[in-house]
Amino acid sequence: MISLSGLNDKQREAAETIEGPVLILAGAGSGKTRTLTYRIAHMVDNLNIPSKNILAVSFTNKAAKEMKERVHALLNKRLTRGITLATFHSLGLKILKKEIEKLGYHKNFSIYDTSDQLAILREGLKRFNADKNFKKEDILSRIGFLKNQGVSYDDYANSEFFNDEDPYSHATLYCYEYYQEKLKFFNAIDFDDILLLTVRLFDEHPDVATAYSEQFRYIMIDEYQDTNTLQFNLIMHLTKTHNNLCVVGDDDQAIYSFRGADITNILSFERNFPGAKVVKLEQNYRSILPILNLANRVISENKHRRDKTLWSEWQSDFKPILWQMADTDHESQVVVEEIVNHQSKGGHLGDIAILYRSNTQVQPLEDELRLSQVPYTIVGGQKLYEKKEVKDLMAYLFLILNPNDQMALRRILNVPNRGIGIKTLEKYIEKSSEENISLFKAMEDYPALDPNREEKIKTFIELIRKYKDVFDRSSLAESISGIVEDISYFEFIAKNYDNVKQIERRKNDVMNFIESAARFTERQKESATLKSFVEKLLLQDSQDTSKEDEDSDVRKNEVTLMTLHSSKGLEFDTVYLIGMEEELLPHKKTVKQGEDISEERRLCYVGITRAQKKLFMTYCKQRKMYGNLTPRHPSRFVHELDKEGLLLIQDRTSFGHMSADEAETYKKDFFQGLMSLLDE
Repeated sequence: MISLSGLNDKQREAAETIEGPVLILAGAGSGKTRTLTYRIAHMVDNLNIPSKNILAVSFTNKAAKEMKERVHALLNKRLTRGITLATFHSLGLKILKKEIEKLGYHKNFSIYDTSDQLAILREGLKRFNADKNFKKEDILSRIGFLKNQGVSYDDYANSEFFNDEDPYSHATLYCYEYYQEKLKFFNAIDFDDILLLTVRLFDEHPDVATAYSEQFRYIMIDEYQDTNTLQFNLIMHLTKTHNNLCVVGDDDQAIYSFRGADITNILSFERNFPGAKVVKLEQNYRSILPILNLANRVISENKHRRDKTLWSEWQSDFKPILWQMADTDHESQVVVEEIVNHQSKGGHLGDIAILYRSNTQVQPLEDELRLSQVPYTIVGGQKLYEKKEVKDLMAYLFLILNPNDQMALRRILNVPNRGIGIKTLEKYIEKSSEENISLFKAMEDYPALDPNREEKIKTFIELIRKYKDVFDRSSLAESISGIVEDISYFEFIAKNYDNVKQIERRKNDVMNFIESAARFTERQKESATLKSFVEKLLLQDSQDTSKEDEDSDVRKNEVTLMTLHSSKGLEFDTVYLIGMEEELLPHKKTVKQGEDISEERRLCYVGITRAQKKLFMTYCKQRKMYGNLTPRHPSRFVHELDKEGLLLIQDRTSFGHMSADEAETYKKDFFQGLMSLLDE
């Protein structure tokens, strides 16, 4: 027999309520996974419910795996054999593999990846006689959205999502039908089809839906606030012969509407499933009480939400702190200074997270962390210096500083395209070996080795030699900008990518790299040479190399940087929530379009509740936006919280405890000391 004595009263109530619809409102850090796994164990071991009748659905493979491991830890494998612990898509795929012939497909169907999908849409746009401004990636994104809303191509024209005045709607209408017909012809489906076809199967073959509903007589759904229309329809089919549905979720953490998630699914649960029992899990096992009090106050301003109040037995004298900063660079300096102090006292960097609303906030932090030699990782994104365009420009800098750098030369010899192919390169590699000289020297001394490429080789060599002098005369940022212009690098990016957003993002990466060089110059003054800048880049590259044999389940000794969206479900001892400003949180798009800011407030709530012991929030008086300093104002979410006695506000515009002169001296000594370490 499984004992439920380890659960608190509300957790036990949720675990013991088996029959009928149940909504478990699980606040942040309230032990929902523990409750679910004990509920499953209770059903199998105490109530003797056949394991084959139990279905538990999570959103990610990681969550499904964690639940499976916890259930196995409570029960022996014999008892757990037959329980279906799955994601929505793995469940759908399991059903389709058995039943897809009923929809006119063969059982050995393929699942197409993005490249396959885009190849079909490319042909579809040609047949549509589409204007070149139509991007196949955008069309694919629209089709994916429609599928997740349960809208087939037959229904699209009459749906709320079709706009007769929007050219993209007409292109999507044509391409959607063409795309689906091609997939069917190739006996293939895509990822979004998995649920769309499963629901269609149940719609067209009610007997099949009934059979699966009778098999899965006890259903549990995790993260219910994140379900979309299609997933809701699937759940309704699976519960058609019974009402034994237990969903777990938190409307205060519903932050994925951009993916199609529909918060009304959890807000309207009792209406959709009459007689439902609601159990609130409000005791938090993650955070100290002052952090929870702040979170409760922030989220209470949302009007359409289920009433719940997080509480904890963990008392503390520490109060969350809001730091007022001078500007973007100062914000990064202060945050990293605090992290360095934490590290110097033996603190573990893996206990720290820096959270932000937008990826545009990352780059100054990266620079500061690199300069201070603090290891870090970015979740859900690449570091600036790992991005292709930045690595291209870094290779130019490496080669200008050191013409013997063969790897750098080979990377950018034909970037942008100069018509210097692999056969030409092989001739020069062979020549350099014969003469025992560098590859660059071989090209410089023997430009006519390939007569058809002679002028292009000469032009390339002249460019590298020219910038050896340019960097001596001009600033780092000006010199790098000159390279970008001389090689027409932005034009090269535009030619190589179809998606307008992708082109702009890659151009922004280049501009961020140039800003990074400007920031380095501002700090180092006369010592900001090409050599010192390259040494900084090379030093961090060596630190970025990860050890493959490290245990991936153990949090590494490095600071975690991530967006608020990516942070959901995680927890850290100390959290720095930066950019608590109007037009960042809440985001300017939401504000300017006059949309409901409740989801932005939920994002703030998610960020606050990631912190276990310490929470620092920041806002700047000025923030650098696209190269310009723009006045900023504190976010409405925290603007008056100090009056509640929930938040300490500290002016850090002059490094808090220092005068302006002391801060300037401190910064100068600090950065000079770091550079002397680099020179050793």
